[in-house]
Amino acid sequence: MRFTIAALFALASIAAAVTPNNAGAKSVGAADGSQFITGGCTSDADCSSACCAGNPDVGVCSAEAASLQAGKTGCGFVDPNADATIAAAKAQVAKQGFKRVVRSDLE
Repeated sequence: MRFTIAALFALASIAAAVTPNNAGAKSVGAADGSQFITGGCTSDADCSSACCAGNPDVGVCSAEAASLQAGKTGCGFVDPNADATIAAAKAQVAKQGFKRVVRSDLE
């Protein structure tokens, strides 16, 4: 059986589905555009790129050009389970020991 390089890349992209980066848990659901690319999101408003791509049941901030790659379903994902996703992200933040700093904390 022969595989072409393109077939190997296609299989690799299916096997390596993108999942949100836990380091960005503090910005999930903030709706302030503070989430970085690869961080979790509940809508486009979370992402600095203004693109929350579904994958397929979770949101991942993405560049628009990459919003249809690696199993993502494109920008405009709105998490139907946002409350549970935000609660899980808050639990992840507590586990990691990160604290969300707001501008008023710095003044």
